[in-house]
Amino acid sequence: MTEQHAETTRDKELVAGDFPVLLQMDTRWSDVDIFGHLNNAVYYQLFDSAINRWVIEGTGIQPAASPALPLVAESACSYFREVHFPDPARVGITVTRLGRSSVTYRLGLFTGDESAPVAAVGRWVHVYVDPATRKSCPIPVAIRTLLESIAR
Repeated sequence: MTEQHAETTRDKELVAGDFPVLLQMDTRWSDVDIFGHLNNAVYYQLFDSAINRWVIEGTGIQPAASPALPLVAESACSYFREVHFPDPARVGITVTRLGRSSVTYRLGLFTGDESAPVAAVGRWVHVYVDPATRKSCPIPVAIRTLLESIAR
């Protein structure tokens, strides 16, 4: 079994309790594609919205006014179950790596009750950059403190 396959197999077994942060993120009618389920791009929108909402709520820092901007450097998603409208969705967030200027998140998308298996698992990397120069810079202290609170 390859390392990537083993990781995907473990990811498929994640439950909501594996994530220290769990945010309600409702689905919308417009999220559904011709196949009757949420379009794959919507998962990325839910992940991006959950991360940014959590950081804003946890620090009070608005992205446009931040001394450092979090730019997406990498993202990925493994899909395990279909999600439909009007399924209420929850996004789980944890930090798997925290560097000087970057953070890697593991995200889980869940529907159903707390014991429901994960529908999708995402990987999201933010690199913090100076707004003027667009060169990497340290993660702001308030944001780093928040990230450290859920680092595993």
